Amino acid sequence: MQWRGRRQSTNVEDRRGQSGGSGLGGGLLGGILGGLSGGSGGGNKAGCGTGGIIGLIIMGLIAWKLGIDPAQFIGMVGGSGDLTSVITSGSDESGGTYTASAKEQEMYEFMTTVLAETEDVWSEVFRGIGKTYRNPKLVIYNGYTTSSCGAAQSSTGPFYCPEDEKIYLDLSFFDEMETQFKAGGDFAYAYVLAHEVGHHVQKLLGTLETVNKVRAQSSEKKSNELSVRIELQADFYAGIWAYHTKQILDAGDIDEALNAAEAVGDDRLQKQAQGYVVPDSFTHGTSAQRHEWFYKGYNTGDMTQGNTFQAKIE
Repeated sequence: MQWRGRRQSTNVEDRRGQSGGSGLGGGLLGGILGGLSGGSGGGNKAGCGTGGIIGLIIMGLIAWKLGIDPAQFIGMVGGSGDLTSVITSGSDESGGTYTASAKEQEMYEFMTTVLAETEDVWSEVFRGIGKTYRNPKLVIYNGYTTSSCGAAQSSTGPFYCPEDEKIYLDLSFFDEMETQFKAGGDFAYAYVLAHEVGHHVQKLLGTLETVNKVRAQSSEKKSNELSVRIELQADFYAGIWAYHTKQILDAGDIDEALNAAEAVGDDRLQKQAQGYVVPDSFTHGTSAQRHEWFYKGYNTGDMTQGNTFQAKIE
């Protein structure tokens, strides 16, 4: 992706080196964990719940398989999301000044550039449908921080909080994408942010509120099915964004994004974590579905093609 020298967004909160509460968020990966524990996942306030002890045990096993400390993860899920944040701006927990590595700082600049690209694209798309786009904020942190949807922790992955219209991202997630999920590459990382921005688009269009009202009154199985459709539409919107950025893409960029979409499919993650899949617990869609909907957005660039709630999902 030809990103150097392009505009960087100023809609960013840099919380690196700050300390805060801990808790369970949703987002690109949160659904597999929330689904297995009896919660609904999905990166919204209604989907931050967790289930009983069996769910916690399963989640602990999955965390172990994914290289996350199970004790830390289960403790996190156990419920500290309402803790008041204790933050010292601009310093680490020991009181010193936080200094990012050269690699981390480059990733910071890359993500703020990608955010700027999403702002430009979605402002134009919204004008085309007679609406006004409102830019989300990107919160970059390390370790853990707080949001209006509860607390965020790096092990839960990036997520969008509709309550404060902010995207929460620990840059170390991209190291995990490369090493654990074999889904590296700059445009793979751009896809992650574009997916979360897709949830913001859903918020602005009223989709999230409408669907979450239905989910709140539905069975767990139905709620999970609707969550899948929410996530696949966010993948579609990520593809729409990619369609409008073709002029700065390099050969292989779309393949990187497709690989990333497949890598975080519910079926692949569950198979890797526990050796089998539980379709009724899917909250984000299979690898094939995520590939299909991202590519549909990229291939058509047509917002009217992204109604995942009426489409037949196989």
